[in-house]
Amino acid sequence: MRDREGESLFVRNVRFFDPAEGVSGFGNVLIRDGRVESLGNVSPSGTVREIDGNGGLLFPGFVDLHAHFREPGFEYKETIASGSHAAVAGGFTAVCVMANTDPVNDTADVTRAILERARDVGRARVFPIGAVTRGLGGEHLTEMGRLSEAGCIAFSDDGKPVATSRMLRRALEYSRLFARPVIDHCEDPELSNRGVMNEGSVSSELGLSGIPNASEEVCVARDLSVLEASGGRLHVAHLSTAGAVRMVREAKRRNLPVTAETCPHYFSLTDEAVRCHGTHAKMNPPLRREEDRLAVIEGLKDGTIDVIATDHAPHASHEKEQEFDRAPFGIIGLETAFSVSLELVREGHLTLAELVYRLSARPAAIFGLPVGRLVPGGLADLVLVDLSGEWKAGSRGYFSKSRNSPYTGSVMKGKILRTIVGGRLVYDSEGEGCG
Repeated sequence: MRDREGESLFVRNVRFFDPAEGVSGFGNVLIRDGRVESLGNVSPSGTVREIDGNGGLLFPGFVDLHAHFREPGFEYKETIASGSHAAVAGGFTAVCVMANTDPVNDTADVTRAILERARDVGRARVFPIGAVTRGLGGEHLTEMGRLSEAGCIAFSDDGKPVATSRMLRRALEYSRLFARPVIDHCEDPELSNRGVMNEGSVSSELGLSGIPNASEEVCVARDLSVLEASGGRLHVAHLSTAGAVRMVREAKRRNLPVTAETCPHYFSLTDEAVRCHGTHAKMNPPLRREEDRLAVIEGLKDGTIDVIATDHAPHASHEKEQEFDRAPFGIIGLETAFSVSLELVREGHLTLAELVYRLSARPAAIFGLPVGRLVPGGLADLVLVDLSGEWKAGSRGYFSKSRNSPYTGSVMKGKILRTIVGGRLVYDSEGEGCG
């Protein structure tokens, strides 16, 4: 973010809550120079902007480890500006963006350009993820050292798995030098065989080619075996199958340095959603069966799955409004993620503390980001929430440039009221409509 020295903000009448720091109380929060100065029974001093929280919950800002902002190269789908606006509307104050842009983020120049554009926009903090291989081609490693120096906080060929076991081993060994994790999209392309949805009874009835669970699970098994041999740190993207969750759980029991994420659609929907939502329920990995959905929830409950990420993947309407076989994979998720995830609390699967932890402190810790906390002296990246507030997804449009979501029209609970980044109010649900 640009330097905001001298700006002050006073948020009154809130319940502040940070489970990672053991912070819980009711009162006011004073923010100066982009950081939390004090919280509790405090009063404003000097010239400050005041906000009445009306008794809402104030959390650390959410941190998304997996999103696609499409810029540079695919600005008709999303830009850093529109993606950042969608992020803060969803309570995400920090977003890690994948490398599959055009040009690919495989050089320091592209990384710096992304960071400069994000600073100019001035909404969410944007953390670039560099490519593992040049051009995502799977043949030659990128210069990870230069990418790290330029600002990349992890490496991934997301959209594709790291092509070979040998390449993954080299990537893990090399990335260790810079204390950066390798993120892998776990899929065996040969087993996927150009499938377009989960392989099962629904795909058979709809006459669509299926992607078996084994496609994900074979790649997870490979990655964990290579990790054990090479060291480094592995982060498994968007877990979706019971078998993959089971393998990561066992790897953690053996103290392998592996972390994992899942996305709200994998614990809230199954492949049955394809019948109702068509291409807006097409993503990769695909929506799975009910037993997989329940296994993902269990993985979140027991900590096998560390964090909830969005895999925000915007596409233009004309791309999704095609035959299912031809439409691209992916859905938007930044603006709906919290409300969809809050259902886990309402259903008794997670406590509110566990949910907030998996959306803030835990993802920040995995990638070593200086965010995700609500403490005196910490960065003032905060989100004010009304847990009982209702809203209809997409009723006013989305801040994202794209509209590809299976949740559009759903009445949801858990309304993002305001979002603060670096002590600045960057989203106000009452003051901004969708443009």
